[in-house]
Amino acid sequence: MKVGIIGASGYTGQELVRILANHPKVEITVATSERFAGSAIDEIFPSLKGVIDLRLSKLSVQQVVRESDIIFTALPHGESMEVVAACMKGGKRVVDLSADFRLKNKDLYERWYGTHTCPDLLSEAIYGLPEIYRAEVKKAQLVANPGCYPTGAILALAPLVEAAMVAPLGIVVDAKSGVSGAGRNPSMTNLFCEVAEGLKAYAVAQHRHAPEMEQELSARAGEHIHILFVPHLIPINRGILSTCYVRVVGETSTEQAYAVYQGRYEDEPFIRLCPSGTFPSTAAVRGSNYCDLGVLADDRSGQLIVITAIDNLIKGASGQAVQNMNIMCGFPETMGLEQIPLAP
Repeated sequence: MKVGIIGASGYTGQELVRILANHPKVEITVATSERFAGSAIDEIFPSLKGVIDLRLSKLSVQQVVRESDIIFTALPHGESMEVVAACMKGGKRVVDLSADFRLKNKDLYERWYGTHTCPDLLSEAIYGLPEIYRAEVKKAQLVANPGCYPTGAILALAPLVEAAMVAPLGIVVDAKSGVSGAGRNPSMTNLFCEVAEGLKAYAVAQHRHAPEMEQELSARAGEHIHILFVPHLIPINRGILSTCYVRVVGETSTEQAYAVYQGRYEDEPFIRLCPSGTFPSTAAVRGSNYCDLGVLADDRSGQLIVITAIDNLIKGASGQAVQNMNIMCGFPETMGLEQIPLAP
């Protein structure tokens, strides 16, 4: 399978190259970068030295369509939509890692991101969370790869919502992300001296991943789910820890909640439940496509606490994109994604 990567010089592009270089069923035939066009990819990412002999090129949609069977687009929000549309017009299947096709409602997208120039594709795009939309992903021409924060939060909350175990109001998602979540372009907020030895909340109750969480959880619930989402930046390179608080309907014990997750995720290759009473760590999933999950019922407050840990660049981005590609192409879902998490 010939693969094209549009936007290969960011962190998610790098991880796509790293994962796909070892995938036994694909060959990366073209990778684009406007900033580093003409450079060998191992000059930009020395970790890939000796792994892949590939030179980055400026974007030519015609070239990418001509040289690829399936295309990954890893462009900034707002820049993907017309490129994706052109790739699809060329008859190619696309996995888009931007937010341009995640939200189904054009007005909602434009409230959070700006003008959408290809709204006709919003209804066609399949939200690429395999644990929920596996059957739809298999047949899709366009998969909208989920955001990193929504991946951790939706995997934490979907089983409870589906089982009608939680109230639709009062759900809190408190999430903490490593600095790579801000992307590779330098800015004042992600300089080492600005981040090291500190912890801060940002976009409090205003982050644009909140409507993505609400859209998907509301679809599972059959009613509107409201999320209070507070993200934090922490001084690590990668990883997201999401701590979710929900009010239960009736009485629910830790054992009952744990059984719900066991039943929902027992056949999912990338969901690992922590033993009852223990909770996940970002260090235990680093560099892997796993989502680790722990749950506790707090009798005193009448709330359930659900905690997930993912690598924001893998299960939160590029690994999940490859997982979607595997499903679309009929490959084993875990192919190329068997990486054991890096030891601390």
